[in-house]
Amino acid sequence: ATAKKEDSTAVFEKLTTSIDSKSAKSKKLKEEVATLQKELAELAETQQEMDKVREEEKAIYEKNKPELEQGLKGVKLALKILNDYYAKADKGSASGAGGGIIGMLEVIESDFTKSLTEMEAAEQTAAAAYETESKENEIEKTTKTQDVKYKTKEAASLDKAVSELSSDRDSVQSELDAVNEYLESLEKKCTT
Repeated sequence: ATAKKEDSTAVFEKLTTSIDSKSAKSKKLKEEVATLQKELAELAETQQEMDKVREEEKAIYEKNKPELEQGLKGVKLALKILNDYYAKADKGSASGAGGGIIGMLEVIESDFTKSLTEMEAAEQTAAAAYETESKENEIEKTTKTQDVKYKTKEAASLDKAVSELSSDRDSVQSELDAVNEYLESLEKKCTT
């Protein structure tokens, strides 16, 4: 009976250790899953904000580009008309007020061209950065989603194992209680 008690106690302690270990690991996995889910929510929020900002940038670009192109076209037309006019007229009038107007229009044309080029470059850069960041976010989302899936599955498996081990431990505890009760009855009979 004493040997049986020692065996049952050893099995009980082994099961308890295993339960504690699996429970701790399951708890840790659940905490990691919660953290990953929080990170996924933040990532989705960040992507949503990026989408909104990108839409606004693109809308501004699409509004301003035709205006600049129209302005540039108008300035070029004005330059052509003035150059044609002064080419037909004598050189003296072209060098006076007409030359100043043509010079000013050439500066405006240069400014429009520069602004248009800068706007297009900024749009391309913003679009490329958005695409890159969106792809990185998608990869991160996929990775974390898979981590959540596998860790949740592993935690569930551990919880199931803990449940089974707890059931086994309860059986061992019942057996141990019976052995202890038997030992007590033996001690009462054998001890004065």
